[in-house]
Amino acid sequence: MQFPAYRNLDWQERLPTEAFYLRKHPMDFTAYQQGFELVQRELHFGNSYLLNLTYPTPIETNNSLRQLFQASQAKYKLLFKDQFVCFSPECFVNIRDNRIFTYPMKGTIDAMLPNAQTTLLNNPKEQREHYTIVDLMRNDLATVAENIHVTRFRYVEEIRTELGAILQTSSEICGELTENWQAQIGAILASLLPAGSISGAPKEKTVQIIQQAENQPRGYYTGVFGIFDGESLQSAVAIRFIEQTDNGLVFRSGGGITVQSDVQEEYRELIQKVYVPLQRG
Repeated sequence: MQFPAYRNLDWQERLPTEAFYLRKHPMDFTAYQQGFELVQRELHFGNSYLLNLTYPTPIETNNSLRQLFQASQAKYKLLFKDQFVCFSPECFVNIRDNRIFTYPMKGTIDAMLPNAQTTLLNNPKEQREHYTIVDLMRNDLATVAENIHVTRFRYVEEIRTELGAILQTSSEICGELTENWQAQIGAILASLLPAGSISGAPKEKTVQIIQQAENQPRGYYTGVFGIFDGESLQSAVAIRFIEQTDNGLVFRSGGGITVQSDVQEEYRELIQKVYVPLQRG
């Protein structure tokens, strides 16, 4: 596992001498469309107003899970045995000095497109998704903390991939915990799970719809992992996730769906998010 200022590795993997490659074998569009249309029906019924729809994409690469862990660049990285590797850019919650922080992430665009940042920030669909997830996470934090406020809204970060850079928008939300929060760490996390950014709103009903639309367990994908040292907590959402299955490697990805979503655009985003953020050489 690797976090800012923390690393527990006792090994170093030799990387392939040939250039890195990752070949995608996306699911059939009609199969994606079936799940998308199920979600749209529920959205129009008013049973959800934001839902994170995800599917696995079979991939081929010349790197092992260990090599992918070592070659990737991300704020939060996790290698779990020979089962999966995760290189996540997304914090779940951080706690320090009796304050809890979360950084919901919604909205991405190819950084090479003309006026990419302006286009992303002015996109009405991306704006609605981001407002919704920020509101959801504010409400989630209010179940465990007080004086909730948004300290940064829709700031833009760049992530480099093997195919180029993408831009993404995040916000920072903060609240105040009681003095003895350490004794309640399990209850705090349980109250906040699952992460709003990978489920939706309202959370309980949306999770039920996700189970119908995806029709397969997510397993460890979109769970959380972290470090608690008795005084502070760092945790991350398990996205940007490659899993070893009996049929080879799969990359799990997805995106937020609203009533304004276009099925072709969402299908493209699902595939676009299948990438490895390589370290800069």
